[in-house]
Parts: sequence; C-alpha cells; structure tokens
Amino acid sequence: MRKYFGTDGVRGTANVYPMTSEFALLLGKSIAKIYKNGNKRHKIVIGKDTRISSYMFENAIVSGICSMGVDAIMLGVLPTPAIAFITRSLRADSGVVISASHNPYYDNGIKFFSNDGFKLSDKTEIKIEELIDSENFEESPEEVGKAYRIETAIGRYVEYAKGTFDKNYDLQGFKIVLDCANGATYKVAPMAFEELGAEVIVIGDEPDGYNINENCGAVYPERMAKKVIETGADLGISFDGDGDRVIFADNKGNVVNGDHILGVCGQYMHSKGMLNGNTVVATVMSNIGLEKTLKALGINLVRSEVGDRYVVEKMSKGGYNLGGEQSGHIIFSDYNSTGDGLISAFQLLKVMVNTGRPLSELSEFVEICPQVLKNFEVPEKVPFENLTKTMKIINNYEEKFGEDGRILVRYSGTEKKLRVMVEGDDISKISGITEEVGKTAIGEINKYCAGRL
Repeated sequence: MRKYFGTDGVRGTANVYPMTSEFALLLGKSIAKIYKNGNKRHKIVIGKDTRISSYMFENAIVSGICSMGVDAIMLGVLPTPAIAFITRSLRADSGVVISASHNPYYDNGIKFFSNDGFKLSDKTEIKIEELIDSENFEESPEEVGKAYRIETAIGRYVEYAKGTFDKNYDLQGFKIVLDCANGATYKVAPMAFEELGAEVIVIGDEPDGYNINENCGAVYPERMAKKVIETGADLGISFDGDGDRVIFADNKGNVVNGDHILGVCGQYMHSKGMLNGNTVVATVMSNIGLEKTLKALGINLVRSEVGDRYVVEKMSKGGYNLGGEQSGHIIFSDYNSTGDGLISAFQLLKVMVNTGRPLSELSEFVEICPQVLKNFEVPEKVPFENLTKTMKIINNYEEKFGEDGRILVRYSGTEKKLRVMVEGDDISKISGITEEVGKTAIGEINKYCAGRL
C-alpha cells in the first residue's frame, strides 16, 4: 500500500499536507537520488500547469533536485504528455509534472515519469515514500545541480504532435472549437491546429491562476458543445487542465466521450490492420456497450484498473497499441507513452479526413448502454469489507442484472469521494439503484467513522 501516492501521483489541497512546499522539496530530493547513479551529469525536467500554486511547487522541487547534485530543467507551462515526450527527447533521467489535472485551482499534484516517458511503477513510488520517511539523502557540498529553462519545449512538442497526423493531408476547411480549460494546452493546442490550416475558435485560453477547469474543459464539455452549434463548427475539442484528457463534440453538438473514441479509432485501426492483437484496452469504468460493439467487430476488449497508468501497463504487457478511459484519457502507444489529448485529437481527425465522414456518423455505431455515475463525498475511505449492508445490496442487484448490467463501486484515487456506477437497460431504475447504493454506503461509512460499526 502506498502512503502518499494515489492513482496519479501525490495530490491534495495546496498548502495542506502533503501538498506543501516542504514535502515537494523532499519529493525533489527523492526522485534525484533514485535516478542518480554517478555515471554522468544527471538531469530532470519539470513542467507545470497554470494554477497559481504550481510556481511555488516548481521552486521547491527544483531546489530539492539541485541539492542532490542533479540538474533541473524547467520547461514552464506544458501539457503532461509533453513532459513525457520531452523527457525522452532530451534523454533526461526523469520528468516531473506539477498539476492536479481536472481538479479545481486550489488543489495541486506532483507526478513523475521515468526516462522512457512512462509513469513510475508502484514499486518505485513506494521507494520514494520510504526515502521521504527516512530523510536519508546524504547531500554533498561539492555537488550542487544547475537549474535552467528551455524556451523551445513548446515548439518541439507541437511539431511532434503534428507529425502524428496524416502527412498527406492538412486541416484546411475544418472549423474547430477548442476549449483549453484555462490550463496547460492554452498555447500549444491553438498553435498546432492553426499550423495545420484549421479555422480555430478558442475558449478557455485566458488562465489567471484561479480559473483552471472552472466551468470549462473536459469536465464541463457542454460549453464547448454549445459553441460548436453557435459557430457551425465541424468539431469541438475540450481538454482538461493538464492536457492528457480530451472530450469531443460532434457537428450536431453531441458530447462524445472516451468510449466512443475508442470505438471509432479501434474500428478504423482494425480495418487497416493497424490494431495490435485486434485488442483495445479500457478500464472497468468503460461502458458495457463498448465491449459488445467491439466484440461484434471481432475486436477484444481487455479491462484494467482505473487510471491511465494501469491502462498503459496492460497495453505494454500485451503489446497492444490502443487503450484509454471513458473520461478521455486515450493512449495511442505508437506515438506517446501516456494519455495525450492533442495526439488523440489528431488521430480522430485522421479518421474523419480519411473516411470523409463527420464525427456524428462515425460514432453512431457505438451502442452505449444507459449508465449512471455519481460521486459521494466521504470523510474517510473505509474498506469495503466493512460495509456489509452495502455489499449485500450490490450482490443482490448484480444477480438480477446477469449479463445485462453492472454495478461498480470504488473510491477516487485523488479525492475523498466514493464513485458509484450502475449500467442497465432502464435509466430510471439504474438511477434509483445508484442513489440507494450510494446513500447506504455513506450511512455505513459515517457509522464506521463514529465508531459504531
């Protein structure tokens, strides 16, 4: 069990333990010590999103890295997948991202990439935690690292992302709405699409440190979808705060999530003989309708735990090249080692250009089963084996559903929330089940925390 790390790095409210400057300093020391082996001059790259506390944590992490005799390369505001790419491109030992992804501005997080651009394993994260608790860093007065900035990182990443698009085509004639969530994509995304010739209408590109993800971006795609209708655009593209997730709107203003994109791109890649193992990887949260749709096409669906890092692990083990999450983390491993909103958008546009069909037509073959997902605030993440009444209710409903429905209950890896997801044929019925399971669980959790269970 990890003590500080969650589904995607260390995350919490800024200036509240463990998301403090002091803890960030220790994280910087730890990652430097792990990758320092004395064979060369070591370097670690650091990127961040636009939230106001990212600057505070950047300074603390840089200080920790340099104190261990390792160089710190600051890239400024860049999407998370850009840090993965730049880490590989610069032959750095590790990459650090300061971001809380889709969370509000008052939260922040710190996550790491290894030198191959992949997120750290649970084993390495546990090693970092052990170093932090021991504080055994052995700093040397003779070895202090340098800190410097690279101003070309944005251009490097934009050129790389554009290179994943079909080189025989451009985006002339496309009108695209971009919602950058006032986050890390606010510069790179408009630049990339405009350079390929698209007419771009940009919203969410005025970050002030506080408005990241505020009623905009992938978590609130309705704004982007409305803009598509207002402007008569061909497509809407909505990123989250750190740019590793993307949600779309078709030309009719319908929101298109990650399950649809996995279906559309999976079908296209399969038809071209490009889908490794005829398999798509998704998480347990992906809709059962996606699984049935792919199965009818002769495509397997392999499921992983929630979190794009676990999707990537399944993909790596099986040699698969397409996977993702309903929430919009899509991994095209032929191009990047993590979820990449910009590259995902280019791969979807590649399908649209090559088929000559709008997204509204491409996505309609994916038959999505009615699904309700609701989050419940919890005071503590109580083990499910202690919630006997809740588990009994879940088991009873699952027996009634058979193969025609599912119930999935899990805690958020980044917030104190219980997520309840129910799938079935009747939307009103599954809505009631979602409420029943959630309220029963909250009642048992509160009793447990009060010492009455």
